Amino acid sequence: MLTEVEEAEALATASMAEPRGHLRVLCPPAFAVHQLAKHLKTFRARHPRVTLELSVPGTVENVDENHDVTILAEGRRALDGGFVARRLARTEVIASAAPEYLDRRGRPQHPRDLAGHEAMVPSFVRELTFHTLDPRVPNGIGESFTVDRPKAALSSIHTDTLYAAALAGMGITGLPSFVAEEALLEHALERAVPGWHLSTMTLYAAMPTRKHVPARTRAFVDFLVVTFGGEDRDPWLQAAGCETPVAMPRRVGVTA
Repeated sequence: MLTEVEEAEALATASMAEPRGHLRVLCPPAFAVHQLAKHLKTFRARHPRVTLELSVPGTVENVDENHDVTILAEGRRALDGGFVARRLARTEVIASAAPEYLDRRGRPQHPRDLAGHEAMVPSFVRELTFHTLDPRVPNGIGESFTVDRPKAALSSIHTDTLYAAALAGMGITGLPSFVAEEALLEHALERAVPGWHLSTMTLYAAMPTRKHVPARTRAFVDFLVVTFGGEDRDPWLQAAGCETPVAMPRRVGVTA
């Protein structure tokens, strides 16, 4: 009996050390399509004994106990609950449009210049507030400018529908940087109103609070942190070469 116990303990220790088994991941659809899916091949190559199940039902607001890892976005509402989370990256929601549309209708440089443009926004939006960045203040927001909700050429709460319409040159829409990145790199989209963003979110990989986290879960979360940087910055806008500039300190006149 002692031998069987020792063998069982050895097997349990090995299962903690070597990633193996089935991993269930819950993820918002847009992040799954534009970012997560294309990196899963690399994870599987490193950990071939781990199989993956990716659930993308819609908006994800909290950790699901039935999944090993949940991808969460923290924006205006702080995350709350009994779970362990690691930061993946920060993402900005930016105004984007196809170059063909901007060639035809002009390139807005300030939020006030959006008047008269073809807007594509979610139906629940009543106004649009744009911000600049200023790391010197606690919330990181510099100047803010609010415009009334323009008459929408297209209303939808589906991010990829707005993305596809923007690519087709229908108008200007707000997109998370992780959605717009590839199109920005290929010059299929441009930032409209450069220097301003609509909102900022921090992305996390969260796990239900557990005393013993399986090696497959730890390996997957570590992989995501390394892949996306794990820092309080936007890697997708940086990769596309169009990061939001940081507000510079104002010069104060000095008198003798």
